[in-house]
Amino acid sequence: MENGENESADEELPSLSGRKYRPVVAHDRAVLQMSSLNPESSSSQSVNGDGSLRNFKGSSQSNMGFDAKQGTSASNARRESKLEFFGLDSLVNILGLKSMTGEQIPAPSSTTEREDVSITVGQLKPSGVKLGTMMGVFLPCAQSILGIIYYIRFSWIVGMAGIGESLLLVTFCKLCTFLTALSLSAISTNGAMKGGGPYYLIGRALGPEVGVSIGLCFFLGNAVAGALYVLGAVETFLDAVPGAGIFRVTNAVGVSSPSIHDLQIYGVVVIIILSFIVFGGVKIINRVAPAFLIPVLFSLSCIFIGIFAARKDHPASGITGLSLTTFRDNWSSDYQRTDSAGIPDPEGKFYWNFNALVGLFFPAVTGIMAGSNRSAYLKDTQRSIPLGTLAANLTTASLYLVSVLFFGAVATRKKLLTDRLLTATVAWPFPAITYVGIILSTLGAALQSLTGAPRLLAAIANDDILPVLNYFKVVEGGEPHVATFFTAFLCCACVVIGNLDLITPTVTMFFLLCYTGVNLSCFLLDLLDAPSWRPRWKFHHWSFSLLGASLCIVIMFLISWSFTVVSLALASLIYYYVCLKGKAGDWGDGFKSAYFQLALRSLRSLGADQVHPKNWYPIPLIFCRPWGKLPDNVPCHPKLADFANCMKKKGRGMSIFVAILDGDFHECAEDAKAACRQLSAYIEYKRCEGVAEIVVAPSMSDGFRGIVQTMGLGNLKPNIVVMRYPEIWRRENLTQIPANFVSIINDCIVANKAVVIVKGLDEWPNEYQRQDGTIDLYWIVRDGGLMLLLSQLLLTKESFESCKIQVFCIAEEDADAEELKADVKKFIYDLRMQAEVIVITMKSWEVHVEGGPQQDDSMEAFTGAQKRIAISLAEMKEKAQREGTPLMADGKAVSVNEQQVEKFLYSTLKLNSTILRYSRMAAVVLVSLPPPPLNHPAYFYMEYMDMLVQNVSRLLIVRGYRRDVVTIFT
Repeated sequence: MENGENESADEELPSLSGRKYRPVVAHDRAVLQMSSLNPESSSSQSVNGDGSLRNFKGSSQSNMGFDAKQGTSASNARRESKLEFFGLDSLVNILGLKSMTGEQIPAPSSTTEREDVSITVGQLKPSGVKLGTMMGVFLPCAQSILGIIYYIRFSWIVGMAGIGESLLLVTFCKLCTFLTALSLSAISTNGAMKGGGPYYLIGRALGPEVGVSIGLCFFLGNAVAGALYVLGAVETFLDAVPGAGIFRVTNAVGVSSPSIHDLQIYGVVVIIILSFIVFGGVKIINRVAPAFLIPVLFSLSCIFIGIFAARKDHPASGITGLSLTTFRDNWSSDYQRTDSAGIPDPEGKFYWNFNALVGLFFPAVTGIMAGSNRSAYLKDTQRSIPLGTLAANLTTASLYLVSVLFFGAVATRKKLLTDRLLTATVAWPFPAITYVGIILSTLGAALQSLTGAPRLLAAIANDDILPVLNYFKVVEGGEPHVATFFTAFLCCACVVIGNLDLITPTVTMFFLLCYTGVNLSCFLLDLLDAPSWRPRWKFHHWSFSLLGASLCIVIMFLISWSFTVVSLALASLIYYYVCLKGKAGDWGDGFKSAYFQLALRSLRSLGADQVHPKNWYPIPLIFCRPWGKLPDNVPCHPKLADFANCMKKKGRGMSIFVAILDGDFHECAEDAKAACRQLSAYIEYKRCEGVAEIVVAPSMSDGFRGIVQTMGLGNLKPNIVVMRYPEIWRRENLTQIPANFVSIINDCIVANKAVVIVKGLDEWPNEYQRQDGTIDLYWIVRDGGLMLLLSQLLLTKESFESCKIQVFCIAEEDADAEELKADVKKFIYDLRMQAEVIVITMKSWEVHVEGGPQQDDSMEAFTGAQKRIAISLAEMKEKAQREGTPLMADGKAVSVNEQQVEKFLYSTLKLNSTILRYSRMAAVVLVSLPPPPLNHPAYFYMEYMDMLVQNVSRLLIVRGYRRDVVTIFT
């Protein structure tokens, strides 16, 4: 933005230099649609009708100190005045520990602002109920882990795998959850934690897309698991109390079994009852949960008492009591075929091995996330989650390991394999206690699923990533009633389906997918070791997290590779949907830190040496808004972004969009930030990979000189300056444009930057406007192959892919033509490019333009330029003679050789006429940029350039720099 763009309707801010710019007629939808983009603006800025910014001088004291005029006492005012010198809010007030003004601190309005609530808005808003370690974490985890598998399948697993491999099985599965619990402990102690449990941790570590995809899968897993638990409880109840069945099914042997309709009816009723408990809130859940857990603990005690009390009086029953002989007999495995009920059968269709038992047993160790799912209701997440989760995991692991030893020593292998309810058989004083334990343990696990799943869904909805989930949002501290109703509906639907054999492995996969995400999150954060990574939990290491993630993946494939693929595919679909429809969220995730460190390493590896031509990429510096007025809310010419994309092969590469704001840096700082936000939004809208930079400087020349020296890092500095040709300077009488234009070109030459100037930018095609004809190159001077490379990049775009390249070489003598043509053709062939080579001798110019209608126009323009230069030169000489000074132009001394001026003007006329003769129908013409002659006035150079571009509709004026950008070598 140069001086002329800061035009204002306010009389206090008059336009500088009296320049007026004509509006640009945009040829794409950007001008219309971008008018709806209203980035957050500051109270100290406004936008003119031409899209430029104007400044309002507000009070510089508006944010200094505290406001003592809002009803505060004189003593408070005196106390506050001690801090006014620092010009900031008191640290006490910021942290929310003490209010010094009596004013309430407003809550943040955006999701991003809410992240740092401990600093920006004080302490977290307290919810109605806060839970401790025992009730908030340990009890939910223990209830979720202790399930029906322990009661009806664990003794059978010991009989099939033997004591030795059963211990290995329990250790293997528990090691996976233990390492996951360590990772969970580390992440959960690395700062304040909101609702959502593992979703919150994964999303903040791996980004919103990964977090939402795994979070939704984990929600589905919890919801369907609730249905599985309910079905297990109902089936056990109907087996224990057959008379309670409404529909009974009798098989061919005459044995009755629960009907699918009974399971559906009772299952739906139980889910409704549990849902009412969950609707009651955390208080009701905390009162009801012990009622489910205490009988379970009592039934476990009765089982172990029965094991110790078992006698050897009835060896025919298979119960031997605790016997060393039985222990030795059951030590080794005995894998075999069984029927669908698990009874050994040589003709059975199921063959069991260690891998199959992993899939059967692993659901018995899941549930370690039940406590973290309630993170929003915990008094101290950084203390309760590690202690409660690890305590529940170790407690249940000890129970399983001890049970392996006792089950293997109390009954024969035949008894272990045929009696699915061995726990009920050995229970003291009667088997009914075990049935009560089974029912209540599964109902307790179902209650935890119905409690955690809705809160997980509400947490995902509250982050406002997916608009489709807005219905499940809840206010902070509120109960997720809509999410609870939806979870109950899913559970009822699964119960009505009845046959969940195909869904059960997928549920296990979802749990393992979540565990993998937690481990990978901790691995990434621990490996990167960013300054913000300071967990209170010190017993962790990135190798433990990596091992935990690897175990999760191994177990997934051990259970079922097909279900693993299905679950990963579902998570990938959700991830793609979130990327497509979700809103952007910057949570400072670990990937951002990884990208940062990777960028630093890559930058260091590039070094300070020049990049090899094979690795050279164009990094254009797009100079926005010079030489013209633009429509409202369009911070950059719409076709500049299209042209920037044309300079990239398949979209690879980075562009830097720069605008200069005239004024004082301190006064225009807020305006610059607002303009930068607007420009960034526009770049994103145009789908151009790039960054926006706004520079405040006293003038355009000073601003660009600073940009060209400092922009970029190392070898990632911009190497091409792209700008629009100032076609309107003479028509609008913008007398400062020539000096600025020449200054920018000279700065690029000194800074060793290539230059691409686009003439006819308004007519530049967008991606949907296909072009025919040729891309003509007038290769006059050595430019390192930049012009050739640009033409090849243009061919990779759909709009130019039908064009052909023609290379025109200018020879001074006819004798040099054939030799030059052969050399250029060989060079282009070695570069793996296809182009037709045409050699033109400038001496033949007078012949081929004689009598043509274009000759009259060219000569008229040539004569006009001669007159204007003569008038300007006469005025400079008269002024120098009158003031007794050397010949001056643009504030500096110049030296004008009139014959040289005539020669330059005549050369550009000949080149322009040549272009018009051969390239009138070309899609785009590329020509070498002549450097500004030394000590010539900028006005003269603009006359030369105008003569060069006369009547050429679409022209790229290119200047390379002192290096090759293409190479013939492999």
